[in-house]
Amino acid sequence: MRGIKGLVWEGSVLDPIEGIRFRGRTIPDIQKELPKAPGGSEPLPEALFWLLLTGEVPSAAQTKALSEELAARSALPKHVEELIDRSPSHLHPMAQFSIAVTALESESQFAKAYAKGAPKADYWKYTYEDSIELLAKLPNIAARIYRNVFHDGKLAGAVSKDLDYGANLATLLGFGENKEFLELMRLYLTIHSDHEGGNVSAHTTHLVGSALSSPFLSLSAGLNGLAGPLHGRANQEVLEWLFKLRDDLKGDHSKEAIEKYLWDTLNSGRVVPGYGHAVLRKTDPRYTAQREFALKHMPDYELFKLVSNIYEVAPGVLTKHGKTKNPWPNVDSHSGVLLQYYGLTEESFYTVLFGVSRAFGVLPQLILDRGLGLPIERPKSFSTEKYIELVKSIGKN
Repeated sequence: MRGIKGLVWEGSVLDPIEGIRFRGRTIPDIQKELPKAPGGSEPLPEALFWLLLTGEVPSAAQTKALSEELAARSALPKHVEELIDRSPSHLHPMAQFSIAVTALESESQFAKAYAKGAPKADYWKYTYEDSIELLAKLPNIAARIYRNVFHDGKLAGAVSKDLDYGANLATLLGFGENKEFLELMRLYLTIHSDHEGGNVSAHTTHLVGSALSSPFLSLSAGLNGLAGPLHGRANQEVLEWLFKLRDDLKGDHSKEAIEKYLWDTLNSGRVVPGYGHAVLRKTDPRYTAQREFALKHMPDYELFKLVSNIYEVAPGVLTKHGKTKNPWPNVDSHSGVLLQYYGLTEESFYTVLFGVSRAFGVLPQLILDRGLGLPIERPKSFSTEKYIELVKSIGKN
């Protein structure tokens, strides 16, 4: 179904050349226009949520009020905490994430209102309340999983109304003292939030929501799609490939050595992870934003220099190879490197961060879906035999 036009998605539009636009604004636009933390230079993700939902850039005061509301509603129900704590450490973090979000269904105002016969015109109000409640609780869920699986099981801090969303998430994870990491979280959560409505996680959230499932159940379904290796797990696979390339080259990170390695990879029937995109035909602007962040904060980092050298070589190799429509890097080819630099080295957790970010994009659309009264999604299907009959009948006419 790639490229078939059949969805309504207000928050973002993906142009093959320009890349993503959030309510008509490019990534450089939102980096310039959206409110920032005091002394910060990166946009706040809660400000992007406001923009995606309303189409308007919030003021600093409006953004602060939203940050405070999210912080005030961040506490998890006891049963969700216990559910996460009882999960075995070998259960993938994304599986734990999805389970915890599903368990928050107990808090759904939408489900309770629907059961009591709420009028259809009010569905969006309860969807909004659920979406804010869910968004508010994601940092505590993500951090609890991270600390349980990779550390001592104790949260590294607590949510504060004085901090923005990205800073609170960083604090809970254990990186709150690093001001650069706070900036990275703000950037990461913002640029990974939305990428039109046709990708697996966005479409799944919309599809499940169209059955009038609550935002908790809808996002949980989307997270299960995001966990797939062809979607959100791609940044983890890029990092694994980078480590292998680094080890195989044994310290020779010259462009000549990288070019040979890329050709060997392609000639063996494999792909170059982090390059190419289903829609984009230029360098992903999300990649560019992360590259600029790295040039500012970690220009001498070994992995970043390796990524930079690959960036200078890979497009030419892929173009000569002739089997890709887009030889340019996508967002996944850079994000893991930034996290590695600041010490968040547990690759299996990266998709959880992606999931937190994606909530900022799919939940506004879910609210709009209910406000617009969009119907349940029910496309027509045929058997293979029926399609063959249709093709034959077309050929006869």
